[in-house]
Amino acid sequence: MAKTSPEENFAALGLTLPPAPKPLGVYKPGLQVDHFYYVSGHGTVQTDGSLIIGCIGKELDIEEGKLAARQVGLAILATLKAQLGSLNRIKRVIKVLGMVNATDDFLRHPYVINGCSELFAQVWGEENGIGVRSAVGMGTLPDNIPVEIEAVFELND
Repeated sequence: MAKTSPEENFAALGLTLPPAPKPLGVYKPGLQVDHFYYVSGHGTVQTDGSLIIGCIGKELDIEEGKLAARQVGLAILATLKAQLGSLNRIKRVIKVLGMVNATDDFLRHPYVINGCSELFAQVWGEENGIGVRSAVGMGTLPDNIPVEIEAVFELND
């Protein structure tokens, strides 16, 4: 059986990428250093350019939080495509840092960030789509978004 490419895997999911987010401060959305590509913290940009807003455990429930994390993953994919031209340029996911805007009694941050991690595993496969990860709670995030994620990827030669 022929191995499918990340672009083919993404197309099979039937999902739509949002527009690649523009920086809202003094930083680059992504930066290549040697064989690695670092992606700045991304938020919950939807296909119409608007943001998913709300604190998990208050305005949003855990499943809405997980969907928000998947939406952040889609925003990261949009940046990768805009900056690199193709998801096929990425060899593997190295690291994901997921930050969750949640109430102080919310304890399931890793479950929320699975929304992004599961998407990456579907795009790059189990072996290359799952890297090391941290999932942490935050008191607030910019514009009251529920999730912000940054990631590091290894590039193909």
